[in-house]
Amino acid sequence: MSTDRTPMPTATWFKSSYSSGNTDEQCIETAGLGTSVGIRDSKDLAQGHLTVPKSAWASLIDTITS
Repeated sequence: MSTDRTPMPTATWFKSSYSSGNTDEQCIETAGLGTSVGIRDSKDLAQGHLTVPKSAWASLIDTITS
């Protein structure tokens, strides 16, 4: 896991479909980065993003949804 403040102009970031789009809500965005997943705060892009292996992201999602 690492953090990076470098802009990622080629990454396609996605917000959860559960987000209503209200700017007062807290939300994260994710992007596929090859063998990793980027995770960032949609309200504070200047803070950069967290990078985790795809397997760790899949494990987290599996744990949350089961």
